[in-house]
Parts: sequence; C-alpha cells; structure tokens
Amino acid sequence: MKRVVRRARSNVFQDLGFSTPVAENLRVRAELMTRVRELIAHRELTQTEAAGVLGVSQPRVSDLVRGRIELFSIDSLVNMLAAAGCTIDVVPRPGKHRVA
Repeated sequence: MKRVVRRARSNVFQDLGFSTPVAENLRVRAELMTRVRELIAHRELTQTEAAGVLGVSQPRVSDLVRGRIELFSIDSLVNMLAAAGCTIDVVPRPGKHRVA
C-alpha cells in the first residue's frame, strides 16, 4: 500500500478540513492559549495562583492547560493576557488566497 504524503499548509486547522475563517479563528486561539500556558509555566504558577493573575477561576485555568480550545474565545484569552500584564500586537498579513 502506497502512502500519499502532502505538504502541510501554514494552518493545521485548514488541513483538518475547517473553512478558512474558522481555521484562522482556531489558529489564533491556539496561539493565544499557548502564550497563556507559557506565561503560567515561566512564572511557575500553580493553577490557583494563575487563576488570580489571569482573573479567572481555577477550573477555567485547568480547561486552558488541558487545551480545551472550544471553551475559549479570542476575547477571553486576550483579557487573561492583559490581566497578567501582557500586551497583544495584532499584525494582519495578506493570505495566499485572494477573495474575488
């Protein structure tokens, strides 16, 4: 049996079959979640301490650490990072696909 190998796109969520807008939203949320998890690890915070810093409940931090992306909006993740003293830069870039 011969395997077919395809080059991955820049957005794994598109490779999984999500539409371009949904895939981009998921990509941004995944990036923000990663940044929050890195912040927690870098500061060596417990989930309870992280909850205080991020302005959310400990179960919410648990969901974040476990990667429950469907439970988080871009807004909520930006709010958590802002509560922790981070700034967010948004840099839109033209995509490879043009809309006609």
